Amino acid sequence: MALESASLLKAGLVLLLAAHVLPSVSGCHTGYYEMVINKFCLTKFQLDMGVLDRGLWCSWKDTMEIYEGTTNCTYQEALKMDCFWPNQIVDRFFMQIHRIYFHDCALTGRLLHDPPTSILAPFIAVPVLITLLMTALVVWRSKRTEGVL
Repeated sequence: MALESASLLKAGLVLLLAAHVLPSVSGCHTGYYEMVINKFCLTKFQLDMGVLDRGLWCSWKDTMEIYEGTTNCTYQEALKMDCFWPNQIVDRFFMQIHRIYFHDCALTGRLLHDPPTSILAPFIAVPVLITLLMTALVVWRSKRTEGVL
């Protein structure tokens, strides 16, 4: 019984030691990964977004290339450092970007704008024409008094 418990204790110590040593040797160093993506990927993103007019930040067409470049940057850095991708650090990283740059954007990611003239014109012209027609009809009818007296 004592021999069995001693070997079990040794096995437990070996596993405990392995749990502390192996991740630092072969795994991802998350603190360093976070620093690298903030230093390289976020800085590049901030520079690219700074060049873009602030009114276009919610336009997916205009920001897509910048956003994809930043996503690719976080992925490439994860590969270099043997980190899983995506991970919680990347999630927090993009949440921070969205909180700063995209918090005022519509959920669909599209800028709100007027509809094209081909759609807008009938919605304006039809009520105007009906109003003019009804006014003309009332004036014409008021001038014809036959059979009213």
